[in-house]
Amino acid sequence: MMTAVFWLLALTLFALATRVGRHFGVIPIVSQLLLASIILPLLMLFWIEPHWQLSGAQLVAPVWLKSLYSLSFALLLGTILSDVIDLRLDRQSVKIALPSFAVPFACGLACAVWLLPEQPWLSSLAVGLVFAITAIPVLYLYLRHIDYPPAATRRLVQSAILIDLTCWTLFGLAQGSLDLSSLLLPLAGALLPLLLRLLRIRQPLCYSLSFFALLVVAEHYRLNALIFGVGYLVCMAWLKVALVMPLNAVWLERLQTFLAVPLILTFGIVQINVHSALSEISLLQLTALLLLPMVSKLLGNWLGLSWATPSFSGASKWHESLLLNIRGLSEIVFLNLLLQQQLISPALYFALMLMSLIATLLPALVGMSKPPLKSAVVPGKERLCQE
Repeated sequence: MMTAVFWLLALTLFALATRVGRHFGVIPIVSQLLLASIILPLLMLFWIEPHWQLSGAQLVAPVWLKSLYSLSFALLLGTILSDVIDLRLDRQSVKIALPSFAVPFACGLACAVWLLPEQPWLSSLAVGLVFAITAIPVLYLYLRHIDYPPAATRRLVQSAILIDLTCWTLFGLAQGSLDLSSLLLPLAGALLPLLLRLLRIRQPLCYSLSFFALLVVAEHYRLNALIFGVGYLVCMAWLKVALVMPLNAVWLERLQTFLAVPLILTFGIVQINVHSALSEISLLQLTALLLLPMVSKLLGNWLGLSWATPSFSGASKWHESLLLNIRGLSEIVFLNLLLQQQLISPALYFALMLMSLIATLLPALVGMSKPPLKSAVVPGKERLCQE
């Protein structure tokens, strides 16, 4: 009973934070990250654990909650992958993406090897990828909010898509290489669109519902959801079948904002013992994990933007570097995936969550967070709704 009350309280707090944030012109994901990174740990530390006598393990134990988490995770991961797979390569985007991925990835690997405690190579690889990720939906929102030129917006978003596609694919392949069955089974599931075409099924909704349903199954049974998701969408693209979201844009945005994102954020945060996490990480490590991902990402972004031709006359490489540094939903989902699979420690999760918050706030701190009067939608990007 108390567990259900806690989750109702948590979702209410996220809804209030989102409403208050919007009143002050803050994008929902920023308000939610602030709540998850600062308020929730304090709530657990000074109220839930001492007075309610509930631990993080107890709060995430109910079967109904794990099922709801699987649904939320599948919805968010499916939305991210559907954006990532919508890639239209051009030379300038590749020039931006290569250093923007390579520099922070190399810095993350070096940090994992020399600064963090000894860990499996897959965990070190994951840390490198966390350093490199760019959040596509939040980037798109910021660009639309400041009325960025459409051609420049398209180029930056395509660069982010290329970066994230590289991150998700590398991790999925690396993870699958450790267990061949965990690679082959998702790949077999990814071929379902070919079977549906052989059965002369043409309705895109049938393909799309099967995609989200199998993502839920993959997450629930700890299969390689990344390999399945990328492979399935590649098959759909090859067959020229459009991915149809299970809900319209308005309801999808509400479900993500008020249920899926809060649930995933809370699910990760409540499992962290703040006292233990802070004792497991030194001040040097914490400082490095807060600064190095952002510094290396900004350097990589700046090198890529310098290599490419200016997107328009008067374009600021500094502002565009900040925009490509934002993390948001993509990093949250990736961090939760790593925590659930015990590839990173709770202390590392907490430090990287704080880094994600700061990186997402940086564009707002320099005046690039004024929201539009209504949701920004352009052809081909309807699913990039507000996080």
